[in-house]
Amino acid sequence: MSEKIRIAIIYGSAREERFCDTVANWLLSELEGLSGFDVAILDPARLTFTASGPDARSVAEIEMQLARADAFIIVVPEYNHGYPGVLKALIDSTYKPWHAKPVAFVSYGGVSGGLRAVEQLRLVFAELHAVAIRDTVSLAHAWSQFDSEGNPMRPSQMKGPLIVMVNRLLWWARALRAARWESVYDDAA
Repeated sequence: MSEKIRIAIIYGSAREERFCDTVANWLLSELEGLSGFDVAILDPARLTFTASGPDARSVAEIEMQLARADAFIIVVPEYNHGYPGVLKALIDSTYKPWHAKPVAFVSYGGVSGGLRAVEQLRLVFAELHAVAIRDTVSLAHAWSQFDSEGNPMRPSQMKGPLIVMVNRLLWWARALRAARWESVYDDAA
């Protein structure tokens, strides 16, 4: 069994000039300083979506990235008290690759910091047999938390919750990976 955990970072927005890039770039730079895992990126802006969801090539890419991952971190904005439709389309495009894997959230938005979007996503991931961990990084008034270059204004305030979240995500990822290898999850359900 490989010791390294593979974490897929999933961007929750595909809007032009999205703030998601600023938050995800901060997350990725912080993760570079930590060890014990490899990171892959799944960005809906790099995929093709039709009115009914991702096209066949994009679904194949989504399935491949999710199947390889041991855990997920979703960088999610809150739009109108919910999460973006493109994220829902990405999530719903496949089923089994989510099973028995942990999901963590880095959310951002206005006064709620994206927590309303996260609460809705927890319900979705329960249906996908994924484990949404309790600890999140929530950035209220996110636009005021970064300078014009995308650097956090108060890096230590953001890093503390991130370290807790990543450590717990890695614990869940190791535990669930061992359990998935011990038996086939779908056969047990």
